[in-house]
Amino acid sequence: MNDRVYPRPDRRLALAEGPRVVSEVASLMAAAPFLSQAPRGDGHAVLVMPGYGANDRSTTVIRRFLSSLGYSTHPWNLGTNRGPATPDLRARLGQRLDEVFVAAGEAKVSLVGWSLGGAYARLLAQRYPDKVRQVITLGSPFAGSPLPGIPSSAVFSKTDGIVPWQIATQPTTEIAENIEVYASHLGLGFNPAVLYAMADRLANPEGQWRPFERRGWKRFVYGPARLEGDDAPSRDRADATVVTEH
Repeated sequence: MNDRVYPRPDRRLALAEGPRVVSEVASLMAAAPFLSQAPRGDGHAVLVMPGYGANDRSTTVIRRFLSSLGYSTHPWNLGTNRGPATPDLRARLGQRLDEVFVAAGEAKVSLVGWSLGGAYARLLAQRYPDKVRQVITLGSPFAGSPLPGIPSSAVFSKTDGIVPWQIATQPTTEIAENIEVYASHLGLGFNPAVLYAMADRLANPEGQWRPFERRGWKRFVYGPARLEGDDAPSRDRADATVVTEH
């Protein structure tokens, strides 16, 4: 974590969270043809973690969507995410990852975490790098450095009404990126653009991670995700492939 102070989201954005979630949920049906064209990967295991105050019901749409693409999806099975108040949280998180890892034939597991769940996904990746394939966070308050040796994608929205977008992003590297979407915080798990980006990231072959491309129609759906002081190469290049070794 760093010690910088970030501004809170505009109060008007926080007040608009409810109505925006409703519209994002409603957009799922209209986006069904679009989502059916999402990239498909190798069907590896994906562990999905909810945000603070939420439980596995909140990630149902994410898990059903990824399951429809052939992935072996798993809930976190730890009840309501109460943050540090959750008894034996670190040990139970590690145990849950190990359960999914073993069930997958000891193949690496991708982690998807919404809000605080994303911070925990990153914690797991740091503690158990040999069990984690990649990490995808959705509006997660981590404000940290990129994960060493593990591909990570930070999905964020500058109109997030709960988590300041500045602490939901990371410095970009060859295997660390930010993906800007136009979404509310509470709607991140229902937003079609978020779901598509998630599928696109998970479809990367293991050891051959590619950055998210914003060509064609994606330029109108996703923001540039260029942060102040970001000197990383353009994420629009189709030929940028990074081979990762763990």
